[in-house]
Amino acid sequence: MIDLYTWPTPNGHKVHIMLEETGLAYRVIPVDIGRGDQFDPAFLAISPNNRMPAIVDHDGPDGEAISIFESGAILVYLAGKTGRFMPDDTRGRTLVMQWLMFQMGGVGPMFGQCHHFRNYAPEPIAYAIDRYTNETGRLYGVLDKRLGEADYVAEDYSIADMATYPWTRSIERQGVDPAEFPNVIRWQQRLEARPAVARGCAVLGDRQRSADMTDEERNILFGNAQYERR
Repeated sequence: MIDLYTWPTPNGHKVHIMLEETGLAYRVIPVDIGRGDQFDPAFLAISPNNRMPAIVDHDGPDGEAISIFESGAILVYLAGKTGRFMPDDTRGRTLVMQWLMFQMGGVGPMFGQCHHFRNYAPEPIAYAIDRYTNETGRLYGVLDKRLGEADYVAEDYSIADMATYPWTRSIERQGVDPAEFPNVIRWQQRLEARPAVARGCAVLGDRQRSADMTDEERNILFGNAQYERR
C-alpha cells in the first residue's frame, strides 16, 4: 500500500495519474496547503521542503518502507517499481528523462509564476506578467513543435506526458492563445481520452479552491508564513 500525501494541484495530479495508470493500491491523505498542513512536523519528516505530493511506499525496496518527496522523483520511482511508462533501453530512457526535466525545470516553475502574477498577486506588476506570460508562450512553442513530431512527448506515452499534461489544463488562464498550439491541443485530447488520466485528475476534485482566498490562506501560501524555519 502507498500512502499518498497530496492536494489537487498540477504536481499532485502527476502522481495521481501515474498511480491510476499502474493500478497500484494507494490511500489518499489530503495535505490542505491553504490551511497549512504542509508545515505539520509529521509531514515535514516525509517532505522536508514542505511541498506535496509525497509518498510512503510500505512495500518499498527489499520490503522496507520508503518515503519520497518531489513529484518527478516519485514518478521515476513508480516507473522503476512497476516497470511501466519508462523505457528499459538507454536511448529511450534518456528521451523520457530529458522531457521530464523540461517539465520540472521549465514548465512547472514558469507556468506557476505565470499563474501567480496573472491571478494571485495582490497587485498587477506589468514586468512580471509580461516576463512569465512570454516565457510560458515560448515553452508551449517548444512543446508544440515536439508534439508535431511525435504523438507523445517522448514518442511513447510515458511519465513525461503525465508530468507535463496537468500544467497545460489551464492554458486559457495563462495568457496564451490555444489556437497557436494545435499539436498541444491534440495531445491534450489524446490524454483526456485515457480513463486513468480522468480518474487521476478527479482525485480530491471536491477540495479544489478558486482563485478567491481568505487573507489567512493567502499568507500561508504566499506570505511570511511559508518562510518560517521549522
